[in-house]
Amino acid sequence: MNVIGTKWVFRNKSNDSSIITRNKTRLVAKGYNQAKGIDYDETFAPVARLEAVRLLLAFACMSGFKLFKMDVKSAFLNGVVNEEIYVSQSLGFEDHKHPEYVYKLKKALYGLKQAPHQWYERLSLFLLSHEYERGKVDKTLFIKKVRTDIILVQIYVDDIVFGSSNVKLCEDFVKAMQGEFEMSMMGQLSFFLGLQVKLFKEGSLYANQSIAKTSLRSSRWNHVK
Repeated sequence: MNVIGTKWVFRNKSNDSSIITRNKTRLVAKGYNQAKGIDYDETFAPVARLEAVRLLLAFACMSGFKLFKMDVKSAFLNGVVNEEIYVSQSLGFEDHKHPEYVYKLKKALYGLKQAPHQWYERLSLFLLSHEYERGKVDKTLFIKKVRTDIILVQIYVDDIVFGSSNVKLCEDFVKAMQGEFEMSMMGQLSFFLGLQVKLFKEGSLYANQSIAKTSLRSSRWNHVK
């Protein structure tokens, strides 16, 4: 069997004003050491295009309902791996009595090639089980209709934007998500994919994207794509 190495990644989390709000530490697998057919098979995971997000903003503006954003805490750790994967002991947490021991993963770890795929599968199956329908063109868009009301859920990796013509549907969605996953942030949409967004009561929308944030987001978009 192949043993995959691990490393620690440190990152500063910033808000929409570029102010550092949190220092994050994450254990990441060295996925570049994975071998196809041994450690992974399927790796494809759809990612929402910026055009789809713009359409969602336009539709919300036209329909006059608010959009909200939620963040799934450590999203990729929720994916269940189907392959038999072993990782080495992490730096600083080695077992000195048994340095030759390795860990067998039950769930995905950041850095694994199949981590985005497994997370998307877990989330999509959860939404489909709650009577949501997947978009026929955009596979990251999920729709649920209840009589004359509708709720839209747009997924971008671990960021989720949703809105509805009925506030009760939004409350039910939040309750269902909180019951299944650990949420780290929720509130009305103000910043998403490098865009500062503000929806006004009269049905108008204001969106802004600074040059600094555009270049930063573009590099991340190319990396994810």
